[in-house]
Amino acid sequence: MEQKSAAEVVATARDAFNKGFTKNVTHRMKYLKSFKKFLDENEDSIVQAMHEDLRKHREEVRFEISIAVNHLKYLMANLKEWVEPKKPPKRWTDLLDGVYIYKDPLGVVLVMGAWNMPVLTLIPVTGAIAAGNCVVIKPSHNCPAFANMLANVLPTYLDSMCYPVFLTGDIHQTTILLEQRFDYIYYTGSSSVGKIVHLAANKYLTPTTLEMGGKNPVYIDPSADLELTATRVMWGKCLNSGQACIAPDYVLCTKSVEKEFVMHARNALRKFYGDDPRCCPIVNNQHFKRLQSLMNGLNIVIGGRTNSLENYIEPTVATEVSPDDPIMQEEIFGPILPIVTVTCFKDAVKFINQREKPLAVYIFTKDSSSMTP
Repeated sequence: MEQKSAAEVVATARDAFNKGFTKNVTHRMKYLKSFKKFLDENEDSIVQAMHEDLRKHREEVRFEISIAVNHLKYLMANLKEWVEPKKPPKRWTDLLDGVYIYKDPLGVVLVMGAWNMPVLTLIPVTGAIAAGNCVVIKPSHNCPAFANMLANVLPTYLDSMCYPVFLTGDIHQTTILLEQRFDYIYYTGSSSVGKIVHLAANKYLTPTTLEMGGKNPVYIDPSADLELTATRVMWGKCLNSGQACIAPDYVLCTKSVEKEFVMHARNALRKFYGDDPRCCPIVNNQHFKRLQSLMNGLNIVIGGRTNSLENYIEPTVATEVSPDDPIMQEEIFGPILPIVTVTCFKDAVKFINQREKPLAVYIFTKDSSSMTP
């Protein structure tokens, strides 16, 4: 079936919203249950699609699905209470009035999903459904198998007029979609695309939620259990080959801690993978080449092997990294862990504060009294 244009999809959704199709609470509950049914009944199809796109292990995909299902259960358990009008305390200016707060849906919401964890980026869709909105769902074009599965299967569970899946093959088509008028935009992905989304939203003063990654620092205090720390940091860096918004991006520690951490990191990888580390590949050749270029000139002490035919990069640790090195100028989003040495905790705090705010910060210590900036 030929896909409608972006303008047609949004116009159909707006017409459905204006007719009140999604505002009824019974309707919302019905489609939340249908969404859960979609996840329950199509686990094998979701696993197959995500393996084709990202070569993810079944258990990792099932973990994503379980988070989405639990979120749906939370929405359904609380929806009726949330939609009830609230009666706030009166001020002297409205003592004679009846004062209520009504929670009305906004209208047509655009949810733009990320490629690294496609199922988790469906969670905002369910929230928008619960709030009574129509939702245009745009899965990432970097995961074509998952996007096509969603476009083919989800309409058998949800009303495609109210909750259409819009496939885009390239950035140009995404740009056309963003030119349409939405009442809310939710985007998960990189900061560079987030800026494009925010700029497009300015045209109509559309409110946005931008859930983006960042250079998430890890500070390792000399008091930390370095064997446990290395195991946890390397697990976080290897999960989905570091292609996660909350993945550890770089390590800050003293020179003496660095030496012992590297030893334990090497042992942790051996425990994870044996003598031939094999986490999942990089999503596509463009991202592979970007990561490969960031490795140029690094003092690599663990890993470093690559395979362009498979878009594979071995879990890699680099030392003697300068704050001015290219790898410290952008979010890595891959299985490469640079270590920058600092003299103390205050030095680490100063280093972090001089840069853009990260999405997460990880601190490993046994002595909380030393964590005074």
